[in-house]
Amino acid sequence: MTSDSSNILVVDDTPDNLRLLSAMLSEQGYKVRKALNGKTALNTIYQVPPDLILLDINMPSMNGYQICQKLKENTNTKDIPVIFISALDDVLDKVKAFDVGGVDYISKPFQAEEVIARIENQLTIQRQKKRLQQEITEREKTEQTLKVYLHAVSHDLRNPVIGFSLILKNFLQQEQDSLEISRKVLEQMAKSCDRQLNLINSLVESQQFDIGGINLDTKPLNIAQLSQQLATEWQPMLTENKARLFLEVPQNLPMVQADSDRLWRVLENLMANALKHNQPGIQLTLKVDIIVTEQQDLKPQKIRCSLKDNGIGINSKLAETLFERYNRGEKSRKTLGLGLGLYLCRQIIEAHGGEIGVVTEPGQGAKFWFTLPISDS
Repeated sequence: MTSDSSNILVVDDTPDNLRLLSAMLSEQGYKVRKALNGKTALNTIYQVPPDLILLDINMPSMNGYQICQKLKENTNTKDIPVIFISALDDVLDKVKAFDVGGVDYISKPFQAEEVIARIENQLTIQRQKKRLQQEITEREKTEQTLKVYLHAVSHDLRNPVIGFSLILKNFLQQEQDSLEISRKVLEQMAKSCDRQLNLINSLVESQQFDIGGINLDTKPLNIAQLSQQLATEWQPMLTENKARLFLEVPQNLPMVQADSDRLWRVLENLMANALKHNQPGIQLTLKVDIIVTEQQDLKPQKIRCSLKDNGIGINSKLAETLFERYNRGEKSRKTLGLGLGLYLCRQIIEAHGGEIGVVTEPGQGAKFWFTLPISDS
């Protein structure tokens, strides 16, 4: 016996058929209602729509085809699955049954097992549709909430940062002798403001990426120079966390074809995550090398960039979903955010035609890596 309590309406002008089908379905745990004609059936359906209808074709006044057509014309009943049961076994009869909106057709005399199997099949499809619709509704609600949040971020946080940036840049235009703060400090503060704006923009862009894709401004880029610049600008943050960064980036690497701003965001995000999810004092190694192919006569097409740490590592199950949207990882002493960082990294790298991943074990640190195409020029 099934544990299903779905509501099924049986429509047949023969009382014996109604009793047989009703008893059969009730034994399986279904809630069963009965109707002897089309008018009664429609009134019953409009009052309390059933989960499924078993519908005979040959009935006086209004046959099964006509009943089904009326149901499909009504917004409230058009999605109710209708299974026709009839002694008519001609191919044309079956074709017409599907044409008017039926989902299945059972010929009389029928077997109880066949009826139950076909009913359960259609009810399973309906349950899956409902779950899918619920998931779509929940996703739309989540995305609407995110839109409101992004609007607040874009307008409420962007303006103060822009104002602060303008003040700093105004200081930079003054003569050095009149400044009480060194120019180097001001430059670092101005760059920090620019980075904050980029982070704010990334929140807004995360939703746009899924809709219109990422627009890249790719040019030949010296990855060694970019790595050194990153190390320099992140030194204050590394010092604060008592962390050390080692660069293993050969100066003679070929140029990569990349968008420098987007690539900076990827490297910065990986650096920030390493510091955020580990205790102070970790060691980081930024390494770049050429991907060697088995066919040595072919020109290398990609480079691999990796950021490795000697921290706490990541659970393997969690690592499988790190690059999914809204995945915030494991909670740590400083974990904040929407879980968009690594999702954005994946979007950016894949837009470049590369791949991104992580190699990690608990207690053995983590190594995030990604590939980039080598420039043809």
